[in-house]
Amino acid sequence: MATQKPTRTPAEIEDIILRKIFLVSLIDSMENDPRVVYLEMSAAEIMSEGKELKLSRDLMERIVIDRLSGGFVAAEPPFQYLVNCYRRACEEGKKISSMKDKTVRSEIEIVVRQAKKLAVSYCRIHLGNPDMFPNHDTNKSSNVSPLLPLVFAEVGGSLDGIGGSSSGASSAPGFLEEFFRDADYDSIEPVMKQLYEDLRGSVLKVSALGNFQQPLRALLMLLNFPVGAKALVSHPWWIPKSLYLNGRVIEMTSILGPFFHVSALPDHAIFKTEPDIGQQCFSDSSTRRPSDLNSAFTTIKTVMNNLYDGLAEVLKCLLKNTNTRENVLEYLAEVINRNSSRGHLQVDPLSCASSGMFVNLSAVLLRLCEPFLDANLIKRDKIDPNYVFYGNRLEMRGLTALHASSDEVSEWFDSNTAKADNGQNRLLESQEATSSSSNASKPSLLQNSNPVPRSSEKVKYTFISECFFMTARVLNLGLLKAFSDFKHLVQDISRSEETLSSFQAMQRQAPSPQLQQDITRLEKEIELYSQEKLCYEAQILRDGGILQRALSYYRLMVVWLVSLVGGFKMPLPPTCPKEFASMPEHFVEDTMELLIFASRIPRALDGVVLDDFMNFIIMFMASPEYIRNPYLRAKMVEVLNCWMPPRSGSKTTGTLFDGHQLSLEYLVKNLLKLYVDIEFTGSHTQFYDKFNIRHNIAELLEYLWQVPSHRNIWKKIAKEEEKGVYLNFLNFLINDSIFLLDESLNKILELKEIEAEMSNTVEWERRPAQERQERTRVFHSQENIIRIDMKLAMEDVSMLAFTSEQITVPFLLPEMVERVASMLNYFLLQLVGPQRKSLTLKDPEKYEFRPKVLLKQIVTIYVNLAKGDKDNIFPAAITRDGRSYNEQLFGSAADVLRRIGEDGRMIQEFVLLGEKTKIAASDAMDAEAVLGDIPDEFLDPIQYTLMRDPVILPSSKVVLDRPVIQRHLLSDSTDPFNRSHLTADMLIPDVELKAKIEEFIKSQELKKRGESLGAQTAKATIQTTDTTTLID
Repeated sequence: MATQKPTRTPAEIEDIILRKIFLVSLIDSMENDPRVVYLEMSAAEIMSEGKELKLSRDLMERIVIDRLSGGFVAAEPPFQYLVNCYRRACEEGKKISSMKDKTVRSEIEIVVRQAKKLAVSYCRIHLGNPDMFPNHDTNKSSNVSPLLPLVFAEVGGSLDGIGGSSSGASSAPGFLEEFFRDADYDSIEPVMKQLYEDLRGSVLKVSALGNFQQPLRALLMLLNFPVGAKALVSHPWWIPKSLYLNGRVIEMTSILGPFFHVSALPDHAIFKTEPDIGQQCFSDSSTRRPSDLNSAFTTIKTVMNNLYDGLAEVLKCLLKNTNTRENVLEYLAEVINRNSSRGHLQVDPLSCASSGMFVNLSAVLLRLCEPFLDANLIKRDKIDPNYVFYGNRLEMRGLTALHASSDEVSEWFDSNTAKADNGQNRLLESQEATSSSSNASKPSLLQNSNPVPRSSEKVKYTFISECFFMTARVLNLGLLKAFSDFKHLVQDISRSEETLSSFQAMQRQAPSPQLQQDITRLEKEIELYSQEKLCYEAQILRDGGILQRALSYYRLMVVWLVSLVGGFKMPLPPTCPKEFASMPEHFVEDTMELLIFASRIPRALDGVVLDDFMNFIIMFMASPEYIRNPYLRAKMVEVLNCWMPPRSGSKTTGTLFDGHQLSLEYLVKNLLKLYVDIEFTGSHTQFYDKFNIRHNIAELLEYLWQVPSHRNIWKKIAKEEEKGVYLNFLNFLINDSIFLLDESLNKILELKEIEAEMSNTVEWERRPAQERQERTRVFHSQENIIRIDMKLAMEDVSMLAFTSEQITVPFLLPEMVERVASMLNYFLLQLVGPQRKSLTLKDPEKYEFRPKVLLKQIVTIYVNLAKGDKDNIFPAAITRDGRSYNEQLFGSAADVLRRIGEDGRMIQEFVLLGEKTKIAASDAMDAEAVLGDIPDEFLDPIQYTLMRDPVILPSSKVVLDRPVIQRHLLSDSTDPFNRSHLTADMLIPDVELKAKIEEFIKSQELKKRGESLGAQTAKATIQTTDTTTLID
């Protein structure tokens, strides 16, 4: 019969379990486990107290202290020992769950819970005071918290197997939760401080393909504990304090900075991260398989979105906590303000944070904006424009405003603040005067009396306002700056490739070691540039998510800006509201840049609602009273150019021009107005800038002319504004055509001269290499200039041709008709005159020079205007051009047109116009003979022709012929004699002089008629006499 196992008492069970948990013994040689420590001193003390040598819950803390303080060389180090105590307590807790005696089980469960709590408590004490207990761990790293491996183990390895894995360390389930959850802040604060510094250090040199995800998840885990959030924002490195604090210092030394620094984008060599993404993913990209590149793009996009999501969760966690929200906003504001110079053309990488950090910030803040980026933008009214003027957080008042000058913004701010201060002072005085009454305890009227804050108080704004304006600044310094950097990088690659091609050609002709060195250097440079370009493409261009979020944000931006002027309706109020005028210019510029950039990425605009952007552009592109900067308004045209159906690959843009109400009513009119406005930009490069801008406008206008609804509006504008904006438009179109064609024809002569030099190989080879190189550079430069100028000239002449078919009246106005005739005569002379052979090029198409097409367009304009010339003034205007008119040119042009097979009817009409000009020239000579010597006072001082409608200039008092001064005013609104302001309605008719001129003309005609009659009488007399003689 088996002997029954003796039943243990609860005290014995407690002793056994505690010995297993804490690995200690009060009796020597009681245990065989070498890890068990004999607490001899503790045992002696317990015996002296008359107690049994059994462990109990009452002795638990005492023996833990003795175990940690004993300095047992072979035993586990303090932290590892305590963590393992917790693990063993968990294991014992599982075992006792099978105990049948519920009372004993309940008591033992209490003991196990106390053991776990004690282990956690002394872990905190040890980590907060590492020198309190002896530590004989020879493998310990003094710089890293022992908690870090446990935290990493808790959150798991990096996602997708990218960037390494977690270490083998692990803690018992629930240890970290208990460690942080119940901690007293003062005791846990130094522990958290060390942990955050370690996490920061673990990602400091990590790129997008390194293991940043594990530290990021660890950070998120810590922030889920109230003590973790408080400890983070209280850390001295949350916002570093330093006399030399700048954007780069914040990025590299703040706790969150290195997390935001993780990126695929290139950075300065000093701050290089590993692994090198350009080298690892995109080296020798030209020889890689497309599938390899696409795989790299996908990987980078995935890990970067993991980073964005994680960092957004970090900020959300802190922002939801009312105790830490202000700290987050202060951190973001400090990062933005310290990096304001990232908005400059040239950025110092040592004083500014990296592009990677600001692109990451852009992506994260766009995620924070998502709650108020709904389709209907119902929360836009919560965005307070006063934030720009009175917000204390962001430095925004120094930014260039949409229309207001810096002085106007300051004056408005100061005057409103002064009013608020005075109003509050008066109310305070009133309250003091009545303070003895019972009303003294009632709320002050100041709480709601004036929305304008006092200069001395710190203003509170809604989170939506804070987030909206911070995102605007971050996108300007981050995502939009990255777009600009990418564009410049592409230009650098193009320039380097052109230079490389030139060097290789020179090396083939005359090899030299120096040239070979230059070629090798350029090849390495292009390889590096190409890697950087693909890094930008991977993180930004290939990420449709960040572009879609940015487009949603800027849609809110334009809708909100329009709400400041009363909503989407035209015409705009005559006076620009100060709130709109004072908004930072980059709000609109960034919107346009994003639209241009996204329009050039396939499918980036799919699904995007563009109507609000279209409305905004139409409202403001021709409104200098609202947006002062003409280049910014010109950028709006660039956006529309990208959206033109022939060019845009997106279905989204198809209806913006045809079925859009504001577009139908105002687009053509505003484009014509901007074409005129851009003549004077105020920039020292305005003369050359206008051609590029007008090129974009001309392309749009040419497209709109083909849309019947827009063409009808165009004709209506030409009729209503024939002496207004349309006449100005026509004048500048003609000016540009003349300049561009003249410039390109002269450059052709210079180009042919260099071509002749180079074709004489003997003489060419005798020249020094440097001279040949310089002449070759000039040759290529001239080629580019000719190509651009000729293309623009052809474009302008084409517009004159197709518009003159249906709109002729403005061309034939007195102030315009001679200008038009002179231009056409000049072009005709160049194309079919004596020097036309000198303009022959080997490959005219290469330079956009199509003389046959150009001649046809010139002749078309002649014929169109002749058809519309009801008063027969056009032939006379043609003949008055003394510089280029020659009656033989009409015949020569007709011959050329016949040879190239042009329409015979058009040629016939052109020849007929030539006959009319001959008659007009003959009539003009007769009229000149009739007038004889004209008194100087009747001659226009500029053209030196007889005035028909003399007017007095109000400032200089000079008398000019009205058409002459009106022609001048089309290009320049000043008095040509003293530069004072002058407009057509300021001209004073010189009635007295006009009467004198008319009397002079009549008298000369009568005189000539009298002379003619006398001559005829004398002739008759002579003829009669002669006849008589003959008969006789």
